[in-house]
Amino acid sequence: MKSYKQPLIFVTILFFLFGFITCLNDILIPHLKALFTLNFTQAMLVQVCFFSAYFFMSIPSGRLTQKKGYRFGIVAGLITAGIGTLGFIPAAQLSSYGIFLLSLFVLASGITLLQVAVNPYVTLLGDPEKAAFRLNLVQAFNSLGTTLAPLIGSLLILESTDKVKAIQVPYLILTLTLMAVALVFRKIPLPSLANFSNEEVPEGNESLSESLKNYLKTIKDYPHLIFGMLAIFFYVGAEVSIGSFLVSWLGDTQVAGLSHEEAGRYVSFYWGGAMVGRFLGSVLTAKFKPVNILRFSVFSILILILLAIIFYGPGVSMWAIILVGLFNSVLFPIIFSISVAGMGKATAYASGLLCTCIVGGALVPLLQALMADNINLRFSFFIPFVCYVYILASASKMSLPSKDAK
Repeated sequence: MKSYKQPLIFVTILFFLFGFITCLNDILIPHLKALFTLNFTQAMLVQVCFFSAYFFMSIPSGRLTQKKGYRFGIVAGLITAGIGTLGFIPAAQLSSYGIFLLSLFVLASGITLLQVAVNPYVTLLGDPEKAAFRLNLVQAFNSLGTTLAPLIGSLLILESTDKVKAIQVPYLILTLTLMAVALVFRKIPLPSLANFSNEEVPEGNESLSESLKNYLKTIKDYPHLIFGMLAIFFYVGAEVSIGSFLVSWLGDTQVAGLSHEEAGRYVSFYWGGAMVGRFLGSVLTAKFKPVNILRFSVFSILILILLAIIFYGPGVSMWAIILVGLFNSVLFPIIFSISVAGMGKATAYASGLLCTCIVGGALVPLLQALMADNINLRFSFFIPFVCYVYILASASKMSLPSKDAK
């Protein structure tokens, strides 16, 4: 069998970049909050602009990739993301929060296109029987990116005395990196979809009206998918919301009283827990029913959030919220996999619908910010708590009923 070792290495780098750039927002939020004297609601527009791109761009990105090819999608996604990071330089120089937000949307649009284009290649690059191993491998590097981003971001952004260069330097480095990787993907050989069973991928010449009809038909034919879509919405929203507020939570004098620089480094424990949990999850899902692991993980998260709120003070509140990351780790792959299992040719449409629900990362943090501004930070954590309650309550309703399995 032909070796795809080289392209697999570069695809793995892409997953690292996804995680790194996304998690860098957790460091960017407190920096911009202080730079522009924003309240929580205004600062959380960072996540609104970033994650709303998944809602608006997932389906167009899928159509573009189908028409132009996966190499085009990867290169175009990298260039678009690079244009977004480049926008941070004039935004910082002009002290314009509006340009920051626009740049974030462009950046996230590029990442959305990248994710839509690159995911099929993970299954293509090697022995089909080892596809699951490759998926776990690239996801682990994604988590490595989310773990390192707070550490590097704290060093380059939060600890810098020059507030303008604190943003310009790291995002210029990201711009150059993204453009360089785009050039590499433009040149390296990539496997063709002709090497892969393509029966579950929508035709590239499908019209917009036909696409919309097929997405609606998928929801109609598989009503269980709605539960999975809402679960993805609430899961991503809750995870992003907790990560976004973590620096402020650890900086609260009642919790830990850490400086932004110190708190930023602790954010890596939250995302590092997710990395460890993914390795553990790959072992556990081979021995136990995924839905049972889902229930146990969500129940554990609910207990941790309650402990953080009830025992509001040093020690328990700090580590309880950080530990949520460990149990978050397995939720997305389990929810996603059980929601699309057994759907045959409708899988591609179901996947697109589930990806649009990542917009929860835009709306849930905003809702928590409103509660933090109008009540207090402590009780605002009931917002992600309610999100996890839904996931626990609907766990058994996300999978396709056996009598309808095809």
